[in-house]
Amino acid sequence: MSTYPSEYEVDAVLRDGDVVQIRPIRPDDAEGLMRFFQRLGPQSRYFRFFRVKEALEHDEAVYFSTVDYTRRMALVAIDEGEIVGVGRYDGLPEEPQVAEVAFAVADPYQGRGIGSELLSLLTVHARRRGITAFRAFVMAENMQMMRVFRNSGYTMSRTLEDNVFTVEFPVEHTHGARESEESRERRAVAASLLPIFFPRSIAVIGASTTAGSIGARLFANLLAGGFTGPLYPVNPKAAVVNSVRAYSSVLDIPDPIDLAFIVVPAQAVQGVVAECAQKKVRGLCVISAGFSETGADGKDREIDLLDLVRASGMRMVGPNCMGLINTASAVNLVGTFAGVRPPAGNVAMSSQSGALGIAILEYAQQTGTGISQFVSVGNKADVSGNDLLLAWEEDPATDVILLYLESFGNPRKFSRIARRIGMSKPIVAVKSGRSVSGSKAASSHTGALASSDVAVDALFTQAGVIRTDTIEEQFAVASLLANQPLPRGSRVGILTNAGGPGILAADALEAGLLTIPELTETTQGRLQAVLPAEASTRNPVDTIASAGPDEYKACLKALLESEEVDAVMVIYVPTSPEGGPLVAAAVRDVVDNYDGPAPVVAVFMQEAVPLLRQGLWPRADRRARLQAQEGGALAGAVLVLARVVG
Repeated sequence: MSTYPSEYEVDAVLRDGDVVQIRPIRPDDAEGLMRFFQRLGPQSRYFRFFRVKEALEHDEAVYFSTVDYTRRMALVAIDEGEIVGVGRYDGLPEEPQVAEVAFAVADPYQGRGIGSELLSLLTVHARRRGITAFRAFVMAENMQMMRVFRNSGYTMSRTLEDNVFTVEFPVEHTHGARESEESRERRAVAASLLPIFFPRSIAVIGASTTAGSIGARLFANLLAGGFTGPLYPVNPKAAVVNSVRAYSSVLDIPDPIDLAFIVVPAQAVQGVVAECAQKKVRGLCVISAGFSETGADGKDREIDLLDLVRASGMRMVGPNCMGLINTASAVNLVGTFAGVRPPAGNVAMSSQSGALGIAILEYAQQTGTGISQFVSVGNKADVSGNDLLLAWEEDPATDVILLYLESFGNPRKFSRIARRIGMSKPIVAVKSGRSVSGSKAASSHTGALASSDVAVDALFTQAGVIRTDTIEEQFAVASLLANQPLPRGSRVGILTNAGGPGILAADALEAGLLTIPELTETTQGRLQAVLPAEASTRNPVDTIASAGPDEYKACLKALLESEEVDAVMVIYVPTSPEGGPLVAAAVRDVVDNYDGPAPVVAVFMQEAVPLLRQGLWPRADRRARLQAQEGGALAGAVLVLARVVG
């Protein structure tokens, strides 16, 4: 029963990570209001009504639960089906643009952020209805309510008379209010995901004894990954799974459970999640498929599942996903059914595709790209890419964020969050569905509506997101971002031993809106001192084919110390079997002893992949990295610089 827009219903994440539903009050809430009043302590009742009040009469409850959603508005916070908080405003007849606002929160829920969430949402509704200011009357002893107003970020004035503060503030969305809301949102979402990323205990519901099954592989990977807490397999048909005692139900496990992986048929998921709610499990990762990606019936199952999850205050990854990974030594969480464990590092990644997620992990392993956290979000019914961005924003283990997207749930929110995060942590995204056919395939894959590619480009540009066309290019960009400083500008110096590749690189870099500045006479003089007369010292610096490690070392050092370029691309075309390793060692020696801001991208044409395999350029090196792809090393390196600088 509702006569208000569905957008007025939101799921609010509290500062301790729990989730409550907030929606406008309805006439059928009268009985719930009376029960809510009975759960308020004597002091809370006194603070709200300014007198000792023993009961809320039925007629009062009917009045309070009847609003017109315009001049009178009330919101209720719901947890496990019961009202736990109420916020309301009533327009003042004598001052049409001012409304009186008041709040009450059940005693066990106070101090968790419900009042702040109610205030934030009420100001949004008030602005839409032409109300410009809120006025509240707060008893001087009610310091908790005063903190809510003070921390809201709004410009507040107050006067004290007869032990009652009159608090008034404009509901205009100021910079301070916006910062306060964003900070509260960031902290709350990060707290809500802690049981998922840093669980103290895990249950695998559907852990199997059948070799090769998803449930068997998932449980085996968690064991092999060295998870630091207890693991509990749940399988009603087995007494033991992988030498670990199994339980028939999550309810039979004697200890608390933070995170449950669910690998059962879609029809059984609802019942299993209901048991998890009863067990007070805080986080879920639903591997099971058969939901919105399958059509109308599956979508209905997903809606019912989400309602149950949110009513129980849990957070859920999935459904229809491949799991998640956190390489932090505090947890060693390898919660996927893929047989791949990427190295630990500073790159966090979210993938909307499970199968592609497996390929992504393999690629990270092959290229030595260190992963901090990886999440396959699947259908994104609850935990979304936006939630992950908020969780990673202040994660000390994450410096770069990679996204594989097929659709957007809330593009406006994504733009707001990504624009802020991208100023300190680069975000690199691959968005599939560029073509009409690709968009249709993406929509059917996860049951979500894909977006126009033109709109996606505009969104990424506005949000400062680096867009790449392929996963390979994404990891090349990530490698540079994760291991080297960001270029300060668009000036690129090119050092090569062959004119042709140097010219091609210059053309491609300028096409990517980068510049190839001519070097000053001073810098050219340093280069001429170590190069033969036939060499070119303008930029690109062509050392000619006879150049060896000594020439490369001296020239690279001169370019980096000149401060006339913001990045250097080193190109080497092999002229002898031993040339590549010697020049690679010389370049690395220079970069190891360079503490400046310019990154170095090295392209060893034809020999790039063997050099990587020989370990001459360590994959974990946080300074110089060999950006190369067999058969396309030069193009790959150019794209890396163009994406990062552009």
